Amino acid sequence: MWRFSCIVASWGCETATGSVRRKPWEIEDGLWERIEPLLPVAERRYRYPGRKRLDQRKVMCGILFVLYTGIRWEFLPQELGFGSGMTCWRRLRDWYEAGVWQQHEVLLAELRADDVLDLSRASVDGSHLRALKGGDHTGRSPVDRGKTGSKHHVIVDANGIPLAATVTGGNRNDVTQLLPLIHAVPPIRGKRGRPRQRPDVLYADRGYDHDIYRRQVRELGIRPLIARRGTGHGSGLGKNRWVVEAAFALLHWFRRLRIRWEIRADIHQAFLTLGCAIICWRRLKTSF
Repeated sequence: MWRFSCIVASWGCETATGSVRRKPWEIEDGLWERIEPLLPVAERRYRYPGRKRLDQRKVMCGILFVLYTGIRWEFLPQELGFGSGMTCWRRLRDWYEAGVWQQHEVLLAELRADDVLDLSRASVDGSHLRALKGGDHTGRSPVDRGKTGSKHHVIVDANGIPLAATVTGGNRNDVTQLLPLIHAVPPIRGKRGRPRQRPDVLYADRGYDHDIYRRQVRELGIRPLIARRGTGHGSGLGKNRWVVEAAFALLHWFRRLRIRWEIRADIHQAFLTLGCAIICWRRLKTSF
């Protein structure tokens, strides 16, 4: 524990130029200005008020700390002012049930307004991860010797910006989640006219090679470009589809998303959606 505290302290030390390095779990003012209006306000009781609720922003920093480091909730350092791990867990649960994390379309709308979001094409894929504690939305993974696992399913735009992400059992075929993933893309505003929700073209690998799903994707007004089974590699789709692999690399940079520790799937889904929102915020900052 002492060694971990030293590592945490070193993340906030001064750089060679003398400036203080910002800790990754410290939420930036710009991102907080977009998240705070979405958070539900809990009315305090006047007759038996109890203890004062911990500041929302500090709790948010505690949640980000767990997301970045992968630490267990009960080991959340109290000296950093985040409150107890149980407090952060409850707020994460309550905010997910209130639909806060699903509102990352606010960031997508800003990206579209700045011409950073490109819906001319999109890519989908799935990635396995081990679920050490089991729980709902888990299954025997066919790529991990039948061990209990889950899957992340992600759809990204032409620039690798995550539009939607879902969690399923590790035994679910990728193609079964193709349509639910497309429908999970929110209506994206940011420009005059109707919100945009569907890409023009959809890229996918051989795991999605089923003609019935191609037909259903076309019925949504999307042109499917899916690699065929039994054909040699080098179809050329990889030059457009690599962005979804890059998105998985960014998501799994968050230690809490590399291995699923949550028994409840909604808690892990909240972490996954929050990770997508942070990636969108980083892309939005570079467009300023």
